Amino acid sequence: MQRTRIKICGITREEDLSAAVAVGADALGFVFYPKSPRYVTPARAGALCAGLPPFVSGVALFVNPTLAEVQEVAAAMPLALIQFHGDETVEQCAAIAAAVQRPFMRAFRVKPDTIPGTLLECELAYRTASPWFSSLLLDTYVDAYGGAGKVFDWSLIPKELAPRVVLSGGLNVHNTTDGVVRLRPFAVDISSGVEAAKGIKDARKMAAFVAAVRAADATIHSETYHAEHPIQGSA
Repeated sequence: MQRTRIKICGITREEDLSAAVAVGADALGFVFYPKSPRYVTPARAGALCAGLPPFVSGVALFVNPTLAEVQEVAAAMPLALIQFHGDETVEQCAAIAAAVQRPFMRAFRVKPDTIPGTLLECELAYRTASPWFSSLLLDTYVDAYGGAGKVFDWSLIPKELAPRVVLSGGLNVHNTTDGVVRLRPFAVDISSGVEAAKGIKDARKMAAFVAAVRAADATIHSETYHAEHPIQGSA
């Protein structure tokens, strides 16, 4: 059974990084958008990532970056994945990823009037444009950059797309189990939902969130098993 991957974004402190790793996060996000309360400099990210163990990935979130800015981050930390979260075009994302030789994820901010076909077309455009494209990250649209901390209408996600996306936007311990069971995304991404304050993570909330995702995985596994092994009636 596929395990839902977990990314905890907006890491700014060593103790938060250690706590996220301890509870089982697969990836940690570092924000390189100066207007964000979770912003870290490349040097700071590099220092934080000194405590990153093997098989836990470092993800760099950018908003409309220059190539030089991404190169600086790539030189400062063990960058496994770029996350574009601004108004970057398909061509810009592809060019930057190719220049730094790193895969990238593209945030798509879902609006109430977004139609499922648009999400499929967007994914196809990026996948066609670049071999470095990894996935769409689906977040909620707000008139600002960065995470919204709000849930969008999950029914807008096409069933065939859901297993390839990273689900974000307003996730917390109360809604994540249901979201993962319903959609079965490849991964989930959370930031404000596991914070004590902006940029300050709460270790107990992170542990509870991971437990909620694992509860969803267990439910999916049980449903799959019973579907594949129906109870035979007696003769």
